[in-house]
Amino acid sequence: MTTNRHPQVNHLILFGRYPMPGLTKTRLIPALGPIGAAEFQRRLTEKTLKTSKAFAQGRAVGLDFYFEGGDARKMSQWLGSKWTFSEQESGNLGERMHAAFMKSFHSGSQKVVLIGTDIPGLSVSILEQAFDALNDHDVVIGPSTDGGYGLISMKSPHNLFEGIDWGTESVLEQTMALARKEKMKVHLLDPLTDIDTLEDLKALPPDWRPEGPYLSIIIPTLNEEVVIEATLDRAHDREVEIIVADGGSTDNTIALAKATGARVVRAPRGRAHQQNRGAELAEGRILLFLHADTLLPKNYLGAVFEAMMDTTLGAGAFRFQTDLQTPLMRLVEFVTNIRSTYFKMPYGDQAIFIRKSLFESLGGFPNMPIMEDFVLMRRIKKKGGIMTLPLSVVTSGRRWVNLGVVKTTLINQAIIAAYLVGVSPAKIALLYKNNKEGRS
Repeated sequence: MTTNRHPQVNHLILFGRYPMPGLTKTRLIPALGPIGAAEFQRRLTEKTLKTSKAFAQGRAVGLDFYFEGGDARKMSQWLGSKWTFSEQESGNLGERMHAAFMKSFHSGSQKVVLIGTDIPGLSVSILEQAFDALNDHDVVIGPSTDGGYGLISMKSPHNLFEGIDWGTESVLEQTMALARKEKMKVHLLDPLTDIDTLEDLKALPPDWRPEGPYLSIIIPTLNEEVVIEATLDRAHDREVEIIVADGGSTDNTIALAKATGARVVRAPRGRAHQQNRGAELAEGRILLFLHADTLLPKNYLGAVFEAMMDTTLGAGAFRFQTDLQTPLMRLVEFVTNIRSTYFKMPYGDQAIFIRKSLFESLGGFPNMPIMEDFVLMRRIKKKGGIMTLPLSVVTSGRRWVNLGVVKTTLINQAIIAAYLVGVSPAKIALLYKNNKEGRS
């Protein structure tokens, strides 16, 4: 990012990684899990960028982000399009940092500061010190408590990165030896702490410790003992909170749900009421609303995380599929997925997921006896993008079996049409109930 149109004599380089579950902050995975470690990296990076932006505001400072993993499109979707994103060069860490420094100096920069993105204690004051100390020194280093450093700055091209044993406790010592060999005047800032290990994590202040689960799954139930076990088994993940919001089951639904470790809460009967109650108690940053007869795909959690890295996205869902293997049902699935993908209108049996902050700002599901998912999706479309993931959920075809595929489809379309022409949801719900029961 360039803060004005004039050439920049100072440059601030952020060196970081696109959060990828399983490949990011790997030493923290035993404590946080793959998603939790990637989510923690996301928070660290966003904090670093926020601090850097505050420092650059009003100063003649260019700001570039050199990333590893992902691509420039993903970085822009995550952090915004106003930043300059460049993929790190190939080679070891030292070779990549040296290439970034040389690019800045060749563009005319007179002072260049490079920082990592995993230093929660980074402040505007530290960045000021890093630049100001270059007035009287050739190189400024912000040591880290693990024997390395999280910040290094120079005012002329030098290679202080060759022959370093990266990832060891001797990184700073070896770098200082190279600087002495080059007869460079070095200034050390106060030590900083990189968050790389479980010990680092434990030493964080309370406001920086990892938050609750990334994802909360909310399942509304009413006498679902036939399907609930399979649904919960497929959804189970140690990084996921599962809340079963029951509307008064009289069968074995609650006992079966509790036996799987799910949290069971009571709620007034009605899918909107039950889902809103579950969302109210959820601790996850992302909410996923799952019907009791719908099976999530494998790696659903990683797919949701990757989708929601796009900060322009408000909500998403999965492709629709049923367990019926008839040609007519395949046609219904095809049309449903066209509607969901191209018209951005997925329904509840596609496992809708949404940022909790957006869900709360919209007031949750509308208090309606039917079509609460349809109305919520229309509201979300006005606030942000909606994505249909390429993975499919598998929903029980029992509804189509009971009424027939053609009749069920016609009823669904009639319900939408009735709502759009102004028929009250209460009347629509009554008509739907009568049709299900075969009454006129």
